[in-house]
Amino acid sequence: MATLKHPSGAPWRNFYGRFKGKSLRASQEVLLDEDLEGLSPGAVGWDVNPDRVPLDLAARFGERPIWLEIGFGAGEHLVHQATSEPDVGFIGCEPYLNGVAMLLAKLRKADVSNVSVHPGDARDLFDVLPEASVARAFLLYPDPWPKKRHHRRRFVTQEHLVPLATVMQPGAILRVATDIEDYVRQTLEEVPKAGFEWLAERRSDWQTPWEDWTRTRYEAKALREGRVPHYLTFRRV
Repeated sequence: MATLKHPSGAPWRNFYGRFKGKSLRASQEVLLDEDLEGLSPGAVGWDVNPDRVPLDLAARFGERPIWLEIGFGAGEHLVHQATSEPDVGFIGCEPYLNGVAMLLAKLRKADVSNVSVHPGDARDLFDVLPEASVARAFLLYPDPWPKKRHHRRRFVTQEHLVPLATVMQPGAILRVATDIEDYVRQTLEEVPKAGFEWLAERRSDWQTPWEDWTRTRYEAKALREGRVPHYLTFRRV
């Protein structure tokens, strides 16, 4: 079946999250106006790149390896990683504008220059990332879509995982964190089908799941509400 197209040429993609929640504060509007454009990884949107020309990551990051965070929330983990790994180029993807604004505030405070931000659907970014360009990817506390009829909306479906695998290098690491048991089940079932091997780590030690881990607000909420976080590590084969 042919993919349905928007008049712009973009495929019809149902994004299953919120683009904007609470009203943005004036200071957040300023951050979006002043900082966001300068942090773009390049021409991602269909309106500016209808031919889906791959991004020139070397122009943005030089020879740095590229790490990708899919759905960075409020940006705690992304800023922590960027500060700890100045020789890595980071791309954060998040369609929720309130989260983008919170990340921009953190980036200003941390004064880091190795981060780019795509404020939109990760699949649009996958379209234009060069093949085998990503050395590490993070999927941390994604939207769980707990109702069974909504499981197809989860990120860990082939619709998302196959394009992700295409842009990841052989041997690249994918980290997944979730506090939903059924999301763990689906992750372990679906991620290997897309060309990853599970490294047989299913950790629930939230204090030190990975050596370079920092707590996010979603992890704190899970613990506060009595849910157990799980941490899964995969390698692109």
